[in-house]
Amino acid sequence: MAGLAISLSFLVLVSSVTAVPGPCSRIECPSYDVVQKGDGYEIRRYNSSVWMSTSTVQDISFVAGTNTGFMELFNYIQGKNDEKQKIEMTAPVMTQVTPSDGPFCKSSFVISFYVPKENQANPPVAKGLHAQRWTNKYVAVRQFGGFITDSNVVEEAAALQTSLEGTRWSSIVQSINGTSVYNVAQYNSPFEFQGRVNEIWFTFDAQTKLFDL
Repeated sequence: MAGLAISLSFLVLVSSVTAVPGPCSRIECPSYDVVQKGDGYEIRRYNSSVWMSTSTVQDISFVAGTNTGFMELFNYIQGKNDEKQKIEMTAPVMTQVTPSDGPFCKSSFVISFYVPKENQANPPVAKGLHAQRWTNKYVAVRQFGGFITDSNVVEEAAALQTSLEGTRWSSIVQSINGTSVYNVAQYNSPFEFQGRVNEIWFTFDAQTKLFDL
């Protein structure tokens, strides 16, 4: 019925199933439920979690910007933190992308590492990094394989946006986050050449209400 508000949490209760990307069978990943599978997209509900994030990295290249941030995070888990504590590798490594206004301008990137559950209550601090505590979030996801390049990441983000057009999710994502900022999740080591898993994420808050269209 038009105008009928439907709680997203209710949708999770009636239609969620548990699923994880392949690499998460080997290393720890944030937990989630699948709310809906669509044509070219998936809607997930993520539980609250903690991420260690870089300051904003400015670069023309997504790949170069992500590599810069990842090295800071890699040093962090190898013990370059105030506690000199080594931390287990997790997945995904997340890059938040704020695209530039033009092809020859620098975009903004924030790169984040999912903190293992055993460290989330009190993650070690480190210069240049900050902890982000995520509340429950809903995410529209598009999954793709291979190595990420500066060109294909833009194409995949556009493809997710196209897949959501005409669905109730499109209006919610646009009204909350707009259509420019997105996240890129990478699950594999750069030394893994087979079975690579990457995802584009459009996030929105768990308190959002859905309306019948």
